[in-house]
Amino acid sequence: MLAAVPTVVLDDADLAGRTLAHEARWERLVGPYAKRRSRGERHPVHDFLFTYYAERPGRLRRWHPGHGVSLPAGAPHAAWRGYATDPATGRVVVPDTFLAERRVLVTTLHRLLRATERRPAHTGCFGLHEWAMVHGQADGDVRHALPLRLGSAGTDRVVEGHRIACSHFDAFRFFTDSARGLNTLRPASEDRADFEQPGCLHAGMDLYKHAYRLSPLVDSDLVLDCFALAADIRVLDMRASPYDLTGVPGVDPAPVRIETADGKREYAAAQAAFAARAAPLRRRLAAWCERLLEADAVAAAT
Repeated sequence: MLAAVPTVVLDDADLAGRTLAHEARWERLVGPYAKRRSRGERHPVHDFLFTYYAERPGRLRRWHPGHGVSLPAGAPHAAWRGYATDPATGRVVVPDTFLAERRVLVTTLHRLLRATERRPAHTGCFGLHEWAMVHGQADGDVRHALPLRLGSAGTDRVVEGHRIACSHFDAFRFFTDSARGLNTLRPASEDRADFEQPGCLHAGMDLYKHAYRLSPLVDSDLVLDCFALAADIRVLDMRASPYDLTGVPGVDPAPVRIETADGKREYAAAQAAFAARAAPLRRRLAAWCERLLEADAVAAAT
């Protein structure tokens, strides 16, 4: 036996229907990027989901049911990473050996997800991480090929006039040298679970990363749910940034002016709404981790 836990058994019709539904959703969410890439076009907001995050569009297009599901003999999954054909039945599964190889990843992500979930959402950072990433930089040296709407000097004044409290290491590590010392927190790569909090926009976007890193152990519906959330958060992240989005296609160019009182209120309200959207996805991911760890323990004991 390749799987030591009871499985859900799908027939050919189930597989075909779920695959078609997934591919149609992929086309809506990911298809525009794939078309732009084929034409050699870049997008300064949306491409972040495929440059900063490492999952390839083609891999996202593959539908995975998750560990514990048995697919029909001859399913294309047999040739994909993480699957095997059961010699006793000819059916295709994610084997327990693959799960065992990812035990550390599942355990680490479970700890991070539950630790984040237990904390209250902090909505007072106002997206200053993007501003701190360009502090002290000339206009032409910034991270994105967009102008700074307040210019370099105006951007620096915003950074220096605010209390910066970035809890997310993967944002903090991109702060410029001059801005790093202005952050009131010192998150590091090894202590993410001690800092991550559910109000952080990047913690919400990173649910997508956690989900695809667990693939094919988790179902693809969850991965695309997290992708959709990340795509929406990314727009707010850039609208509240120091960049001028005028002329960027498909994005509301109106800035969230976090340097003003009204802008701060707008940002905090949107941040709280995204935290509420992220919460059930975080719980679903954590529940998957718990199921996987339980399945791994059962397999190890047999």
